Amino acid sequence: MKKSKVAVLKTKPESILQDYVKLLEMAEIESALDKNAETILKDNISWHLPMPSANTTPWQLEGTILGLKKHGFERIVAVENKTVVTRPKHGEKLNKFDVVYSKYKVPILYNFEPEHMKWIEYKPKSKLSALDKIFPEGIRLPDFFFGKNIVHLPTMKCHIYTTTTGAMKNAFGGLLNTKRHYAHSWIHETLVDLLKIQKEIHTGIFAVMDGTTAGNGPGPRTLKPVQTDLILASSDQVAIDAVAAKIMGFDPMEIDYIRMADEEGLGNGRLEKIEIVGFDISQLNYKFTVGDNLASRVGDFIWFGPLKRLQKLFFRTPLVYIFVLASEIYHDRFWWNAKGRKIFNEWKQKTPWGKLWEAYR
Repeated sequence: MKKSKVAVLKTKPESILQDYVKLLEMAEIESALDKNAETILKDNISWHLPMPSANTTPWQLEGTILGLKKHGFERIVAVENKTVVTRPKHGEKLNKFDVVYSKYKVPILYNFEPEHMKWIEYKPKSKLSALDKIFPEGIRLPDFFFGKNIVHLPTMKCHIYTTTTGAMKNAFGGLLNTKRHYAHSWIHETLVDLLKIQKEIHTGIFAVMDGTTAGNGPGPRTLKPVQTDLILASSDQVAIDAVAAKIMGFDPMEIDYIRMADEEGLGNGRLEKIEIVGFDISQLNYKFTVGDNLASRVGDFIWFGPLKRLQKLFFRTPLVYIFVLASEIYHDRFWWNAKGRKIFNEWKQKTPWGKLWEAYR
């Protein structure tokens, strides 16, 4: 496989929109997507609450839209998903996505609303590692995604189950329905399978990652925001995740989903096979560590530990609602009020990116 290109820029609030437009051009978006096809913006709501680094930023949305329009991609639509523990319509307002979508008249569709799209059975052409076993009744995908470009909008952050989360993980929400938690025990294999499926159904795939504030610690929600002032873009989902992992301080090839995707030829996870243009990241190592929180300790015990064999009982029966309620109590009512709100307010008041966030009205 030839070298992949990942564009990286150091940026600041005063130039962020122009830098995003430049970034997309450096990453050759025009050759990655089909101008005759509609383009889906797949934003990332890891948490409906506005935790810095957890979710797509409004300037990431706006800069990407401007970059797409500059290159003639006018047919743009946003698609959002929900999980059993996030509320997307609440999240799009709290994270100011609605401000940007309204400004540029980008319609928002929801993959969980039948009037927007239907879930149809799909038989992948590629040999899968996990999804066909996790969903023996058949893999179902949203019909709206077929024959369209997709632009993923992740942020640079850690994840309690996958070490890092980025472009490849962003497909987890869009392509799988609210039963996607069935796949957690095989999460790395699932992400690789989803990339295979994306390559079959989309006319083009691209990723634009915001690292203006990156997330250290037990993500994707209970994070420690770190100002890094970086933005990344690439048409290779594996390569952009590998570069982000390197910046955060991880060896990309020690992260299973990156290594497996590289080994299957779905993209380049080895840094020596990636051409990084723009900002020199060779000396960057933020030494992030994932760590644990209460939710991850419980998850490790159930998804990967002694209770793994009982997960059908826990998660494929009404018992799942006990875990949903427990997650809401822990994240929304306890952790946010005890720690998150203070982190968010300090970020707004003391960082340039927090002040820019306040300017989106």
